[in-house]
Amino acid sequence: MAATHPATDLGGVVVATALPYRRDASAPGGLAVDHDGYAHHCRWLISSGCRGVGPNGSLGEYSSLTDTERRAVVRTAVEAVDGVGIVVAGVHGAGAHQAQYWARCAAEDGADAVLCLPPTMYRANRAEIRDHYAAVAAVGLPVMLYNNPTDTRVDLTPDLIAELAGIDNVVAVKEFSGDPARVARIRELAPDLQVVAGADDLLWENLADGATGWFAGFPNAFPVECVRMFDLIRAGEAGQAEELHAALLPLFRWDSRTEFVQAVKAAMDMAGRKGGPCRPPRGPLVAEHRDEVMAAARQAMAHIATLETPRPREAQQQGTGRTPQGAGADASRSAAQRKAAGGAH
Repeated sequence: MAATHPATDLGGVVVATALPYRRDASAPGGLAVDHDGYAHHCRWLISSGCRGVGPNGSLGEYSSLTDTERRAVVRTAVEAVDGVGIVVAGVHGAGAHQAQYWARCAAEDGADAVLCLPPTMYRANRAEIRDHYAAVAAVGLPVMLYNNPTDTRVDLTPDLIAELAGIDNVVAVKEFSGDPARVARIRELAPDLQVVAGADDLLWENLADGATGWFAGFPNAFPVECVRMFDLIRAGEAGQAEELHAALLPLFRWDSRTEFVQAVKAAMDMAGRKGGPCRPPRGPLVAEHRDEVMAAARQAMAHIATLETPRPREAQQQGTGRTPQGAGADASRSAAQRKAAGGAH
């Protein structure tokens, strides 16, 4: 692998951000993107110790946005984070030309890296998958592969990931296959590739096998506690992390279920954040599922109430939430500086 972009460290806790809406009868589904609310949410996540934010992921309902909205969401994230953390923009598309277009937009708008699924509407073969990622990587931003075979019906197997790691600018993979053995095998076949935990409920197993990051869902509701748990597990402090992990695990299991977006937003509402409704095709949780999520959130909050956790301003000093010294220096530039530089770094 011969990555050429300076901001290639994509480890730490990067939150796949949920997207708030406001009621607007003229907007798709009667819901307009609440950019002020989203900017506030991004800033809050960074101040709570998270390394970065990931706009336009599945959790961000990218497929329910208009093209104009989709681009505006990335711009809002970049301006809100303002170089204090990193922005890893989702650039998923049905074909290479769409994904490459969104990668160009991300570069122009100041994102630090991109997250990319294989073709989303077609079960591509090995050569087609390689061509897809080569087109995205040619834009010049660091690329995080995204393996989510449940949704795409395309499995980026460890040997295929090792092949894709040879493409310039491919620097990481978000592993969401549901197979806890994958991380160790990927690290064996592609030792220079960063492996990022993608399923909240497999975080512990993935970190134990050498994952260096977490592209996460439920930190949208409980960022300080999730960063604390991540840091403890990475530091080998299993005893301190165990109770917190056990308290959060019933919520984390929703990250691998069909209704994960609604579940994360419901937990945010419970935690006093703005989760709110989803755009079609996602409707509200059925009563049984909502009760389950609420019970899991109450369990998590009851345990969190017993902890001494740092306030958001104090959490800014945690290394996980910031670009490590000497790595990813480009991520520390302001949005204005990045825009002046043309975005494509």
